[in-house]
Amino acid sequence: MFAEDPFAGWDSPYLKMPPRNIVPKPLQKPHPPLWTACSRRETIKYAAQRGVGALSFAFLEPEFAARPVAEYYRTLTSQECVPAGFSVNPGFAVVIPMLCHADRQVALDRSLAGAQFFEFAKEHYYRPKRHYPGRTNLYRSFTRQYADKEQPIALGAIGAPDQLTALIQNYEQVGVDQLIFLTQAGLTRHQDICESLDLFARAVMPRFAEGREEKEKIKAERLGPAIEQALARRSPVRTASSDYCIDV
Repeated sequence: MFAEDPFAGWDSPYLKMPPRNIVPKPLQKPHPPLWTACSRRETIKYAAQRGVGALSFAFLEPEFAARPVAEYYRTLTSQECVPAGFSVNPGFAVVIPMLCHADRQVALDRSLAGAQFFEFAKEHYYRPKRHYPGRTNLYRSFTRQYADKEQPIALGAIGAPDQLTALIQNYEQVGVDQLIFLTQAGLTRHQDICESLDLFARAVMPRFAEGREEKEKIKAERLGPAIEQALARRSPVRTASSDYCIDV
């Protein structure tokens, strides 16, 4: 629908749709970059096989991200990759909690409980749990179970600017392309989030902006031949029959 003009239709046991012109067409050509959400390594492999970005929600620490990233790019550049779209989006993104403050302890005090609640809520809906619509209060359950207990959790990017810089550098070294920061969770205050984003933009981001275009160019050149071969393995854009007519 993004790339065909008009969309040539679909006819399968599970989906039937006649030819139709889908408008507006996207600004990006042939279409926007495609991603798929991943929480398991099997899904990460699937993303690589389909030539789309892997968006991991597993709160992976850098040392645990290295192997999935390597497997993703190994599959993406192999004969297994047959793109789902008409372009390949080679990218590995990781979602992690973030709050930046000059004092690491203040950062933890302001946001650690919120990050823990997000993980608690995700597990509630992802795993088999009892849930009573309109009556189950997740935050109450969270505070009851976590009260006065030391709960193991990856801290993510919660800390001072230098600590966040070192953490991001570790992600960069193992091949993670993007970090998506979870800042609004639990009872984390809006004012604290805004202060965190401002400090991060001033003290951390500039360290990674320098040389970014050159790094992306090198990556594109390295993956270019494999991407070209992958696109040759998928069917081209179809052309709808010129005599198809909607006659009402």
